[in-house]
Amino acid sequence: MASMALELMGFFLGLLGTLGTMVATVLPYWQISAYIGSNIVTAVANMRGLWMECVYQSTGAFQCDTYNSMLALPADLQASRALMVISLVLSIFAVAISSVGMQCTVCLDGAGTVKSRVAGTGGGLFLASGFLALIPVAWTTHEVVQTFYQPSVPQSMKFEIGECLYVGLASALVTMLGGALLSASCCEDQNGRGRRNGPGYPYPVGGAMTGTGTRMTSQTYRNPASQQGGPNPSRGQTLQALVRSASESSQSTNHNTHRSKKNTGYDITGYV
Repeated sequence: MASMALELMGFFLGLLGTLGTMVATVLPYWQISAYIGSNIVTAVANMRGLWMECVYQSTGAFQCDTYNSMLALPADLQASRALMVISLVLSIFAVAISSVGMQCTVCLDGAGTVKSRVAGTGGGLFLASGFLALIPVAWTTHEVVQTFYQPSVPQSMKFEIGECLYVGLASALVTMLGGALLSASCCEDQNGRGRRNGPGYPYPVGGAMTGTGTRMTSQTYRNPASQQGGPNPSRGQTLQALVRSASESSQSTNHNTHRSKKNTGYDITGYV
């Protein structure tokens, strides 16, 4: 049950991270114009992304211009595009493979440990996807901060960290966390596969007891008269015979009582 809960949590975290990575890849809010110094005009806001550059005017007009040439782009922007696209592709494969390998699905139900290994493979793909999405987000954040503090760059050309960088960072971390949970549930399921509870519980094995449930003890009878007045073999033999006959009569009485209880006809099969 614990491994199934970990699998579901890891799957939904990975799916949530995938959606966040997709949003961060498509939207152009990676870099937004900084209003510092003499650049205090807020009528126009510039935004840059991986696929387009947009301008937002205070009148409500929103215009975007896509990058026409891919080869004319900087190398870091091309690498960021490639890494984000590969991250999304790996996330899609991870979602499909994890859906097959989770315990809550009926796919590969009788395959044994293969099902848990498939879930672990999906978790590994989620980990790789989150790591690939983290690289361009962290690199772009570093470039924006480094450019902002360079005195040689004009203030009108400085940008600040956009919302997509925050979304991409959170999505990458959530995706990696989901992949780690899926991998952990796979390892836990493989380690605890041999410890399965059976359909029932065995009855406890009791000690050796008699049929009537009484404890048999051995006692030695000592005759006070024989101890005081000296040995008397005839009297000792007589006492031994009396003790033997009394014990035999008590055993026969207990046996008859047990037989009478069995013949009363109580049905105890329903209590087992």
